[in-house]
Amino acid sequence: MTTEHNHRTNNHHTSNRITYKIDDTICLIGLNRADKRNAFDSHMIKQLSQALTHYENDDNLRCALIFAYGEHFTAGLDLMELQDKWDKGAFEFNDDEIDPWGIGGKLRSKPVVVAVQGTCFTAGIELMLNSDVVIASDNCNFAQMEVQRGIMPFGGATVRFVAAAGWQKAMPYLLTGKNFDAQTADRLNLVSEVVTNGEEYQRAFTIAQEICKAAPLGVQGLLSSAQDASRSGAAAALANIHSYLPDLFHSEDAREGAMAMVERRDAEFKGR
Repeated sequence: MTTEHNHRTNNHHTSNRITYKIDDTICLIGLNRADKRNAFDSHMIKQLSQALTHYENDDNLRCALIFAYGEHFTAGLDLMELQDKWDKGAFEFNDDEIDPWGIGGKLRSKPVVVAVQGTCFTAGIELMLNSDVVIASDNCNFAQMEVQRGIMPFGGATVRFVAAAGWQKAMPYLLTGKNFDAQTADRLNLVSEVVTNGEEYQRAFTIAQEICKAAPLGVQGLLSSAQDASRSGAAAALANIHSYLPDLFHSEDAREGAMAMVERRDAEFKGR
């Protein structure tokens, strides 16, 4: 397992805002602007999209893990750098690009796990909310503070924060922009687990490994159906469930899953 996430890095070049490494079938994507508390500027947004698109298109990869270098996950958006880029496509993605926040672009079909520590503001929360599993350090400090900056959340919080926490629990934080801690985030259903500070990466990596042991086609069908429900509602998702079954039941992996059960061994799925 890589331990590079522990290194303190200072990057002044725009070319390596995001690191991309492969560990077996896991893709490790690092927020690499620690000297600026990993604040997202236009270069970092573009590079994160490129990393996730690369992951999406690589059939050998089964799970992505997004983590951050340094002591903080992200301070959110670099508003000064982005100020004159709002209307110049900084947050626009075409049909073959993955939008890290899942607002536009291509719909992601494979799972993403996120490990967060320290400061996690605005776009960081929305990045979490657009992922599938979130492991948070117990030292996390969250805030969806756009209303304190004269704007509003536009990376999905108005929908996903409310969906996760419920209207009455979400609105005190959305309408005020006030801070909340990891335990509160857990209570609001914004994270999967809270762990001791320093253990978040290893825990997230372990879950990514567990996901990689599951049948990839089954995982992708499951994700697609769940996305259907959150985007189009329960009725549409339920009406569509059986459309996944013919391909799955006739797959090599379905045969392997059945054989593994009969032979009382772990299945070796190939994604075919």
